[in-house]
Amino acid sequence: MTTLNVRIEEKTKVQASKTLARLGLDMSSAVKIFLNQVVKEDGLPFIPTNNKAAIKARWDREVANTLRRGKRYNSAREALRGL
Repeated sequence: MTTLNVRIEEKTKVQASKTLARLGLDMSSAVKIFLNQVVKEDGLPFIPTNNKAAIKARWDREVANTLRRGKRYNSAREALRGL
C-alpha cells in the first residue's frame, strides 16, 4: 500500500466530499475506484468534455442501444428471475 497526495482547491474538495458522502463513499475510496478504472480502461474511464451536445448524443446512443438490445420485464419479480 502507498500514499498519494493531491493538491486541489478547498471548495472542490468540500463539494466532492459532500457528493461522495451522499453516495456512501469517502474521498479515499472514490480515488481508489477511479484509479482502478483507469487501469481497467487503459485510460480515463470517461471522456472529459463540457460539450452538452456531445454528452447528449452519447447518452441518446446508449439509450437507443439499450432499448434495442436490452431485456424488458413486466414486474420486479420477473426482473429478479432474469438475474
